[in-house]
Amino acid sequence: MRTPPKQPSLDGTPLDDAGFERDLARLAKALGHPARVRIVRFLLSRDTCMCGDIVEHLPLAQSTVSQHLKVLKDSGLVQGTIAGPRVCYCVDREVLGRFGDLVDRLQPCLERAPDCRTPLDQEEEP
Repeated sequence: MRTPPKQPSLDGTPLDDAGFERDLARLAKALGHPARVRIVRFLLSRDTCMCGDIVEHLPLAQSTVSQHLKVLKDSGLVQGTIAGPRVCYCVDREVLGRFGDLVDRLQPCLERAPDCRTPLDQEEEP
């Protein structure tokens, strides 16, 4: 059986670049809930903070905040350091920067892609 040739996307990345797709999907999923975005924004406004600080800032139960922090930690966006009986959380700025880079790689595709809102019968001929 013959393997189809690798076809590049508009950003030059092969469409079957599993690492790019996996990383982008993992980080996007972690930021796919408004509470997690808010937690990241809150953590970015401080050097480190405890889970209780986040609970005081958000209208969520401590157990809910802990669940969201677990998702963020599993993705690598947030790190937790044990400080006695507490855990200090902070955003891994390198991972957040990687997410930005991954999203930026979609930009050339956006610029060259046809507007899906334009009806086909109204498209201009090249």
